[in-house]
Amino acid sequence: MYITLRKATPDDWMALWQMEQIVFPAFQQTSLPSLKKSLQSNSQEVWLAEIRTRKGIQLAGSLVVHLRKKTLRIFSIGVLPKFQGKGVGLKLLNQAFTRSLATQVEKISLEANAADENLIRWYTNKGFVIKATLPDYYAEGKSAYRMVYSLYGNNEKQQIENIIVVDNLQSWKFNLPGVRVITAKHYMSDPEFQIPRNVRIFNLCNSYRYQKTGYYVSLLASAREHRAIPNVTTIEDFRNPLVVRALASDIDELMQETFKKETANEVLMHIFFERTIHPGRRQLGQRLYHLFEAPLLEVHCVRNERWTIQKVVPLSLRKMSEADLFRIQEFAAIYFAKKRFFRPKLKQYQYSLAILINPTEENPPSDPGALVKFKKAAQKLGFFTEFITKADLSQIAEYDALFIRETTDITNHTYRFSRLAYAEGLVVIDDPWSILRCSNKIFINERMKQNRINTPATWVLNKESFRSTSFKESDYPLVIKQPDSSFSKGVMKANSQTELEHITRQLFKHSDLLVAQEFLPSEFDWRIGVLDQEPLFACKYFMAKDHWQIYNWKGDDADQSGDFETLPVESVPKHILKVAVKAAALMGDGLYGIDLKEVNGKIYIIEVNDNPNIDEGVEDLFLKDVLYERIIRSFLNRIEMSRNMARFVSLEPDH
Repeated sequence: MYITLRKATPDDWMALWQMEQIVFPAFQQTSLPSLKKSLQSNSQEVWLAEIRTRKGIQLAGSLVVHLRKKTLRIFSIGVLPKFQGKGVGLKLLNQAFTRSLATQVEKISLEANAADENLIRWYTNKGFVIKATLPDYYAEGKSAYRMVYSLYGNNEKQQIENIIVVDNLQSWKFNLPGVRVITAKHYMSDPEFQIPRNVRIFNLCNSYRYQKTGYYVSLLASAREHRAIPNVTTIEDFRNPLVVRALASDIDELMQETFKKETANEVLMHIFFERTIHPGRRQLGQRLYHLFEAPLLEVHCVRNERWTIQKVVPLSLRKMSEADLFRIQEFAAIYFAKKRFFRPKLKQYQYSLAILINPTEENPPSDPGALVKFKKAAQKLGFFTEFITKADLSQIAEYDALFIRETTDITNHTYRFSRLAYAEGLVVIDDPWSILRCSNKIFINERMKQNRINTPATWVLNKESFRSTSFKESDYPLVIKQPDSSFSKGVMKANSQTELEHITRQLFKHSDLLVAQEFLPSEFDWRIGVLDQEPLFACKYFMAKDHWQIYNWKGDDADQSGDFETLPVESVPKHILKVAVKAAALMGDGLYGIDLKEVNGKIYIIEVNDNPNIDEGVEDLFLKDVLYERIIRSFLNRIEMSRNMARFVSLEPDH
């Protein structure tokens, strides 16, 4: 559903008045003279949410705000019943946050019906705090709560609360200052823990297996916006040897150095609250803890030609020896007493942004000119901004946000940066699930098919069972792709069964699965940039000279890529935008580049890219500096929305 916002005009009074009578009970309705005053006042704003339907554009909701010197007051948010539960209210609330940032007020205030528990819970989940009860506020017996969201003040900031969750209180015998110990049953059922808080949950349940108590503790923590250790993503990573090896590749040199004098061919490392018993392995233990963040870990290392990690296993308290329990108490006391020291920011900057780049990358998603513009936009909006590289993983917690501007891949450090940044509470683009989803064409094709979005006819080829004779009667040409191909690399065209046999033999050396798709020739591909589930930019990418793709890596430098045409989003056919936004929403709410073709009147999704190209003079040709500012403002809005709330990692975000 495509929701748009516009500022109301005095001519909208009748539609607003009719909606007021439908949405609100009589004791909360605004009088018609007051409503007209809001539409004409310089100190008030009225915003309308509209939805495009088959019947045309329909009014879905409204937002009325009062602008004061230090406060933005939400006078009302109303959503028509038939559009409730579809994100309209959140869209209007986000607009209130956007206006508060633009007007540089210190806080947002509102009054809410004290009897409406669902509404109070909704605002609480967004970070609002009840400040006062207002008896008989609307009418006799109709009380309200005054609720406040503090944007900049430290008065609302709560100290981080550390909570250890165990199956049985008898299993945790230690008394640690400032650390609360509760049972899993208590955490899962007590209403005290059912609202967002600035809290870290150290999950020490006996089992993290799927649908076991420990799994649900971390899952509920993510839903409640509590910082879970381990989070559900880490729990899933333990089960996947490929992910374990990929995550550990960054510490390969440290591992070889740590074990270079080891005579045995196997080593079991126990890591308790970031520390190891063996003094010579402490640095390696700390790095492993930050990769596989769980309170108690066992890491099994083996040597063949080189030392590698065979598996990583979370440990249970009930299987610990007395000596281990003594060490756990010692290391936990050190861990919780330790203070984090962050790099000081210059006073004029409110937040800090890290932009991850690879200076040696041949085809980065942003050229140097665009990177400079991103930095200027960030500084303009109040960010202390630094370019970081692969070597800076250990420093990621020092920032408020991470923007990945090198080619992402689930198997390289970009995913590890994204995953760790989000776990540390940073706002991050690209987020981990976007990288996971968009990096695999098999997933994208299935996701589109399940949601009735056209893609070229697609077949998944398995190395073990593939026979080219199965495509003997197929309509050639076919496009053959590696599931994780990007920038047209790992993508080849087979014009016959013989070519199909040759291409698959070559590509199967790199992947056990390949994707075969029907070839849909076109003069150009659409690329629609989508941010926060709204169109951001639009380009036509034309095919390279005498080639069937946009990029021709075998061509001369001058002819390696085709031409482009950048257009204002408003001039793009509505049906193109609709499909692009829908496809992006199936991936998440981040920054995406949606590649589409229109062939014989039908729209086909070709790719959904989590790390779209934004180059100076191409994607920014129409919006210019505004493009960079809109992306950075998204970071700013996300930080403000999550301020004073613990961020979390969820395996499957709710959209």
